[in-house]
Amino acid sequence: EIKVSFSQIEFGGFGLFNAKIEIELKINHDGEVNRARYMPQNSSLIATKSPSAEVLIFNYTKLAGLPKEQIMSMSAEACPELRLRGHTKEGYGLSWNPNASGNILSASDDHTICLWNIEKTPTEGKFVDPLAIFSGHQAVVEDVAWHLFHETLFGSVGDDCKLMIWDTRSDDCKLMIWDTRSSNYTKPSHVVEAHGAEVNCLSFNPFSEYILATGSADKTVALWDLRNLKLKLHTFESHKDEIFQVQWSHHNETILASSGTDRRLHVWDLSKIGEEQTTDDAEDGPPELLFIHAGHTAKISDFSWNPTEPWVICSVSEDNIMQVWQMVIR
Repeated sequence: EIKVSFSQIEFGGFGLFNAKIEIELKINHDGEVNRARYMPQNSSLIATKSPSAEVLIFNYTKLAGLPKEQIMSMSAEACPELRLRGHTKEGYGLSWNPNASGNILSASDDHTICLWNIEKTPTEGKFVDPLAIFSGHQAVVEDVAWHLFHETLFGSVGDDCKLMIWDTRSDDCKLMIWDTRSSNYTKPSHVVEAHGAEVNCLSFNPFSEYILATGSADKTVALWDLRNLKLKLHTFESHKDEIFQVQWSHHNETILASSGTDRRLHVWDLSKIGEEQTTDDAEDGPPELLFIHAGHTAKISDFSWNPTEPWVICSVSEDNIMQVWQMVIR
């Protein structure tokens, strides 16, 4: 099921949301929801990843007009608008293209990435076949993300410890590295060894077309510049376990957050990298570590920055708790 829950918890030194969050709509789903993302051009459409190999597309407005009692009593059968097929195994990575309406990418345990356009006519019934399947990783593809400025570019990361940048304009779907010094897209001489362990997530900076971050099972977040992927710009170290999500702030180009198995969500500030610290401050972490949210008691599965309210984050954990919280910036 996809649903909203709320536990009213006071987070030490940070704002308490007094308003209760109630379930307005329940959408039946095929098994666990590995990931859910709404389409940026049409927030009525929600894509989900399930334990099956399919990506499901739901239109929640078709249910919104029904009486709440009828919604809550509906059968457990999932009724998606579309089923996107092409994978042979489940996965977690899912990304809508912010610049090309209807284009969506999915990463899978089958070592591939699929690209669909949901605005195309279904192949049969509710089933949509992929426009392209990208094969480059030699292990599970953990995450995939569209570039936020260039509609044909996307990145992927996987259990092979690799970061890959792709261009959908390549006819043969070969791996491409973006050469920002020209308008050409050239084949790479190598694949980026991003971390010393599985790479679980990536995020492109919404303010700079060159900057992206990756998070890994090696407990670090890495900062990259697309103009020179041979050199890692910086490594953020403070997490005690595997990192499963990293996301940039919508309001400040130097702020990003990361979360994972250690039940902590860390907020980082790039502008503080290299600042001098006292011995006491250094014991709390590096200067770029702005804040640690420690309100969860289980692995943090996912989180999202509020796109309209600065410093507001919604985070969810594997004990089915969702927390909405805000940092107080003094």
